[in-house]
Amino acid sequence: MTGRKQGTRIAAVVAMIFGALTILSGGTTIMGALDMGAVVPFVLWFNTAAGVFYVAIGLGLWAGRVWAFPLALGVFAATVLVFSAFGLHVARGGAFEMRTVAAMTLRCVVLAGLALAAWRSPAGS
Repeated sequence: MTGRKQGTRIAAVVAMIFGALTILSGGTTIMGALDMGAVVPFVLWFNTAAGVFYVAIGLGLWAGRVWAFPLALGVFAATVLVFSAFGLHVARGGAFEMRTVAAMTLRCVVLAGLALAAWRSPAGS
């Protein structure tokens, strides 16, 4: 296995695990089984739904599909937009948890890395 292919496989596994954990965390919060404090509903719902796309990106990376790159880039762009809307919510005095800022920052970094991995993957080359 080449170094590039191995890196793509690692990114795929990260995407699938990150997605599964996102779905689990968001789902339990939506169902009321986990109290996360001052939740911003549109952020919670977006992130939970985005978890499905993280898994899809991971599957696409693992299978070497060319659509993994545009999907990762699109989910990254949507996440940046939701993060911006969250910032507007905060600027207008809306209730929030500081961990949401950290989580959205992490999501943006992970998705940027996944988009880069998909772009550099053997299928994306």
